[in-house]
Parts: sequence; C-alpha cells; structure tokens
Amino acid sequence: MTPMLNYIWFGLMAIALVVAAFNGTADAVTKAAVESAGTAVQIAVGLIGIMALWLGIMRIAEAAGLVSLLGRVLRPAVRWLFPDVPAGHPAAGSLVLAIAANVLGLNNAATPLGIKAMEDLQALNTHKESASNAQVTFMALTTSGVQLVPATMIGVLAAAGAVWPTAIIAPSLVATAVGTAAAVVAARLLQRISPQPPAPPARDEAR
Repeated sequence: MTPMLNYIWFGLMAIALVVAAFNGTADAVTKAAVESAGTAVQIAVGLIGIMALWLGIMRIAEAAGLVSLLGRVLRPAVRWLFPDVPAGHPAAGSLVLAIAANVLGLNNAATPLGIKAMEDLQALNTHKESASNAQVTFMALTTSGVQLVPATMIGVLAAAGAVWPTAIIAPSLVATAVGTAAAVVAARLLQRISPQPPAPPARDEAR
C-alpha cells in the first residue's frame, strides 16, 4: 500500500509541475507551496498546546477510571452489536475497552486496544482467511469516527484562530452519531445479503 501511495503522490506533484510549466504559473505554484509549508508549521506548533491540554485531560479521565465506567455503560450495546461474541470471552472485554477509548478520543490507547480486540475476534473466527461478522461490525464502528470530544478538530480550530473552537462539539456529535448508525446498519444489511458460511467441520485429530 505504501509504495502505491508514493506513486500516487509523485504523480500528482509531477502533473502539477507540468501543468504549471505549460500555463506559465510555475512561480506561483512554487510560492504557494512555500507559503503552505510555512502555514502548516505554524498550525502544527499551535496545536501543541491545545492537544497537550486535551490529551492531559483524557489521561486524567483514564486514570480516574472513566474508561472503565464508560465500558460498563457500553456493555449492553456491545452485546447487542456483537451477538456472536460470548459474554465471558476475552473479546467481549476488549471490544468494550476499545469502543470506550474511541468514544473518549483516546487515540493512543484506542489503537492498541482495537488491535487486541481484532486479535480476540480472530480467535473466534471460524474462517481465518476472511473477516467474521463481528470483525466487520467492529471495523465499521471504529472507522465511523464515533467520539464525544473531537479534540483534534478543536485543536485545529484553536490554532487557526477560531473565536469559538468548541462550537464543533455539537455538530460533530450529530455527524458521528449519524455516521455510526449508517455504518452499523450497512454492516448488518450486508451480513444478511451475504451471510457468513457455516463453520467447517472439525478435523478428527486421531486420524
């Protein structure tokens, strides 16, 4: 995937340079590239403070047990979303923690928790070469971007000089709620249209 992305980016830059040379706007393209690079550095530096603040708040919430508390609140929803996962299986706990970390915006914690949840779901998968229904639902849920506090967007708006950067919270909640609902509904519908095949018969080890 990475080499392909490199080719795509190189192709875009090459096309831009060729078009600029034919149009006689090479100087403007070069100036815009330099100015954009400077703006990117300014925004990145401005993000340090606000991101440190929000990540610190989230770390305090994590240490105070908010993730565990939210996990207990989300447990009934997780059981409904993943009916194929047994209640006592380690995958159930991994799913709860991963979703809770995503909801709180703890990206550093959500990534390893999500990987661990996928590994636990793979242990339940009867067809190792393809994703199970639970894995598909979990992937759809996490990629939909469900999040209570959009810390990254707040940081970008604050660094850009927005008067009220936290105004993004309410619209983002609506957007993530709609996106999450659409992702879950799509996953469920596709699972009915193309159901997972039954588990293969167990091999007789004595033979």
